[in-house]
Amino acid sequence: MEGNPVKVAAGLIFKDGNLLISKRPKGFHLGGMWEFPGGKLELDESYEICLVREIREELGIDIKVLSEFDEVLHSYPEKTVLIKFFICSLFSGEPKAIQCSDFLWINRSDLIAYDFPSADTKVINRLRLNNNIWDE
Repeated sequence: MEGNPVKVAAGLIFKDGNLLISKRPKGFHLGGMWEFPGGKLELDESYEICLVREIREELGIDIKVLSEFDEVLHSYPEKTVLIKFFICSLFSGEPKAIQCSDFLWINRSDLIAYDFPSADTKVINRLRLNNNIWDE
């Protein structure tokens, strides 16, 4: 696909050994699928600032961005995305489904039970194999 990829920040938000996932609203690209919450960068915005803003808008919580976990360039038929995934912790608040249709806290063995976009496959495989980040 031609053109620049859409730049996206995604949060791997951990709390008490569980990971927060959210469900994309129907009517949007990949609607109804589960994802790691986040969103598109605005002009002149860093990935970290974007992630904090998007998580607050989507779920009403504040997070602390700890470190970059992975980067994925993936082409869908309608667009190409460059997603940077960050390990995060919940700083304050309790999630609410504001700009998503649902959310769940899941454990490592639950990862394979949910329908994620194909761009997330590499990250899901790394998460399933990495014990350390689930315990932090």
